[in-house]
Amino acid sequence: MGHYQWNWAIILEQVAGTEEYYYQWLLTGLGWTVATALSAWVLALVLGSLVGTLRTAPNKLLAGAATAYVELFRNIPLIVQLFLWFYVLPEMLPKSAGFWMKQDMPMPEFITAAVGLGLFTSARVAEQVRTGIMALSSGQRNAGLALGFTLPQVYRYVILPMAFRIVIPPMTSEFMNVFKNSAVALAIGVTELTFQMRQITGEYAPGNPIEVMTIVSLIYLILAFSVNRLMAFIERRTQVPGFISGGGK
Repeated sequence: MGHYQWNWAIILEQVAGTEEYYYQWLLTGLGWTVATALSAWVLALVLGSLVGTLRTAPNKLLAGAATAYVELFRNIPLIVQLFLWFYVLPEMLPKSAGFWMKQDMPMPEFITAAVGLGLFTSARVAEQVRTGIMALSSGQRNAGLALGFTLPQVYRYVILPMAFRIVIPPMTSEFMNVFKNSAVALAIGVTELTFQMRQITGEYAPGNPIEVMTIVSLIYLILAFSVNRLMAFIERRTQVPGFISGGGK
């Protein structure tokens, strides 16, 4: 390491044989990372909230189906799920549908990554939502029903608003994990941040991998810290006086 030639300005240099600069590649990768992670998070939050709520429903059929969903998507590795969605599913569909997914679907790599990551994360979000609901006393549900609310209305106006406040801290971890897990999308060709890092260090700047990897690591750290601060702000704005997040009082 004593003979290593440090060059922290490597990302400001021009890519050999092109008119682009390394920092432009990293910015492009950052853009795809953020787009993939945010799209996946929206899908995960919507689906996870629905599935987590159904897991606490009195209907055993709905609760069983929701449980099966969680077990399916939570226990298969993310990279395997992405391969199944991107390479296997088009071959199992009718020829026209499979051809559309492989050739005509706009941004197939991005959409597949966002959907795959969203479904994987939704199973984890569902568990957080279910835990938040179960942490509430049954008196809140009974009080809502006694006031004349239907069960869906009790969930909407009484249970879920409190449950979401409880699960904000664990949701913060899941939100941060979405950004980190988005790196797996490089396996199906999404030119996100880790993809660009590998391309720079492997083909164009093999002599300065430490600097590029360090800079990319700092970018991920900034993303994670930003998400943490955002969720902390939301937690402060939505907390109920006298009620401690996490299910305690």
